[in-house]
Amino acid sequence: MSEPAEDPDVVTQRIARESLDQDDPTGWFERLYSAASEGAAVVPWDRGAAHQLLAEWAEQAQPSGAGKTALIVGAGTGWDAELIADLGYDTTAFDISPTAIEAARSNHPDSKVEYVTADLLDPPPEWHRAFDLVVEIYTVQALPIELQPVAIKQVGEQVAPGGTLLVIAAARPDDQPDEAVEGPPWPLTRSAIDSFATSDLHLIQLTRSPNPTAPTLHRWRAEYVRE
Repeated sequence: MSEPAEDPDVVTQRIARESLDQDDPTGWFERLYSAASEGAAVVPWDRGAAHQLLAEWAEQAQPSGAGKTALIVGAGTGWDAELIADLGYDTTAFDISPTAIEAARSNHPDSKVEYVTADLLDPPPEWHRAFDLVVEIYTVQALPIELQPVAIKQVGEQVAPGGTLLVIAAARPDDQPDEAVEGPPWPLTRSAIDSFATSDLHLIQLTRSPNPTAPTLHRWRAEYVRE
């Protein structure tokens, strides 16, 4: 009799912990995608479709991407990027994991998306305030809490004047101490969501909704606009 498969979340946390113990807080993404490509792990956030809250936003807002650019943070295997490209945006999607980018290209061989390997903590300078739409889903929360302020700042810095930032993240209460969160992920507090905003990048819409597969857990969807 074969042994039961290990919980994917447990595998993910073990891989992440190995990287963190080596003082490599972002290296676990490549390790996880590489293990998944070999059938030794499952990427927990790879849904095989665009995120539900992104799809709902697209349906509600009905943005026209014609003549506009978009950046997808933490592309993973590409499903969110493909939805945005289908809206007409000239879409760039990046991930720190080369294996994730290879998987995205393989999953979407006829894609219009430009998939590239890049680091959110040190993005290409030509991206600075260059995109009409920036979409961040679950990337910041996959980083240790002490790195999140830098990541949040970099996400916002890619939004062009007049552009929109959409952030989707797991939620946690502001009164839950950082040390009580054993990630990954490290869900975002309301104060973390507020910190995406700056003097010229304004929060215009925020919802907090239950996760349909785990109703006791909640998710943020926040929309910001740069002056």
